[in-house]
Amino acid sequence: MVEVERTLVERVAGLRRPLGIAVCAVFVVYAWLVWQAPVDRVQGIIQKILYVHPPLAYGAYLGFVFAGVGGVGYLRSGREVWDHWALSGAEVGVLFCTLMMVTGPIWAKGTWGHWWSWDPRLTLTLLLWFVYLSYLLLRGFSEGGARTARFASVYAIAGTLLIPLNYFVIDLFQGRSLHPENLERGSLGAGMGWPFLVGNVAFFLAFVYLLLLRFEVEIGRGRVSRGSDEAVA
Repeated sequence: MVEVERTLVERVAGLRRPLGIAVCAVFVVYAWLVWQAPVDRVQGIIQKILYVHPPLAYGAYLGFVFAGVGGVGYLRSGREVWDHWALSGAEVGVLFCTLMMVTGPIWAKGTWGHWWSWDPRLTLTLLLWFVYLSYLLLRGFSEGGARTARFASVYAIAGTLLIPLNYFVIDLFQGRSLHPENLERGSLGAGMGWPFLVGNVAFFLAFVYLLLLRFEVEIGRGRVSRGSDEAVA
């Protein structure tokens, strides 16, 4: 078991190091493209949060999906590595979701004139954030073990049901939402497509890097915890 974990950590570290260089390079290109992107005639400079806010939302969704996938894997196999994967995904997802909820009100203040409204999308996003923050608190304040991992797995899987609802809630309300509609092909103005595309790639690579880093740390924590238990025994 120890040898398998050591090999896994080495492979993750081997992937993560070159990925970190790629993340830095892509973010430089991304920053330059955003700087060169045209200023929206209606919203002004505040509209450039578009290149940050949706990619953060996609990262949050992806992190929560990884938590659910890890939960399914743990319930099926009972292998601790899946539980590490689920916790890593949830933590990175909460980070992205938090940043999304910071940039969202800034954009709202510049366009709607107020920091927050109980818009359906905003309300569900806040609920989604609380669901997975509670997941992290559950993991942080529990003693761990198989029972906690099983409960957390079911919780993470159930939480993923909010993701499609959060994404499609604007369509369900049929224009009665303050939040703009989901982006579709051709909905961006001239000169905005490339910054948005590269921004999504940059944040995706950053997400993968943080996920691998968190996964590596979690495996290390598991090894230290088992070593402590063996020493006590």
